[in-house]
Amino acid sequence: MQQHRTGHETGFRRLEASGDLAGWAPESQKAKVYDQILLDIILGELAPGRQLDEQGLTRRYDAGLAGVRDALGRLALEGLVVRRPRAGTTVAPLDLVDVRQAFEALRLIEPHCASLAASNAGAADIAALRAAFDGAEEAARAGHSRALIGMDQRFHAALALATGNLTLAKIVIPLQHKASRFWAYSMTDDTADERIEEVQRHRALADCVARGDATAAYDAMLKVLGAFFGARVRGGRNDAATPAR
Repeated sequence: MQQHRTGHETGFRRLEASGDLAGWAPESQKAKVYDQILLDIILGELAPGRQLDEQGLTRRYDAGLAGVRDALGRLALEGLVVRRPRAGTTVAPLDLVDVRQAFEALRLIEPHCASLAASNAGAADIAALRAAFDGAEEAARAGHSRALIGMDQRFHAALALATGNLTLAKIVIPLQHKASRFWAYSMTDDTADERIEEVQRHRALADCVARGDATAAYDAMLKVLGAFFGARVRGGRNDAATPAR
């Protein structure tokens, strides 16, 4: 069994304290506002093309104006909102070409991230991966898409951070956001059993990381990405007009 290194955990804590991880720490107030707006965009509750009023968002999320503006700035960098001078901010359109390109990038990068996480993950990283889908079977059977997508976001963010490479994390996490946005528009076709199978693929990947098996983690991530990519993006689930709720 491969020995997990823990030095990167200390490094991430230093980065977080210095502000270099501002917004990436899930417990920070700014991150919570960002996460709420992000999830509503992914789910279509903030629909493509919708004008976003900053004051309205502060009331919607019970947040400060600075936090809302910070969140919109991050989302603009990710391409999930469009900000134009004097025209304001709107939710970006759902572009299938953009989604396909995001998946192509993920298929090149994220298996390597999984392999690197298996080599570098510490105990806290593994605990975060394993906890990400707590209660997922119940959510899948109940059709709670918001809960499932939130779990998926936490899992992939935890995996990216477990690599110990902040540059990779900053690349992969926004790509996953784009992928999840399309997932929300297409998962209305999924059965509860299909959603549970998806959760199980993620849990198998977490097991590979936990035992330090870099090769198995790489292959497990390919299965996670391949199942989604084949069934939805290549398979033609392109006509979804409304998101899952």
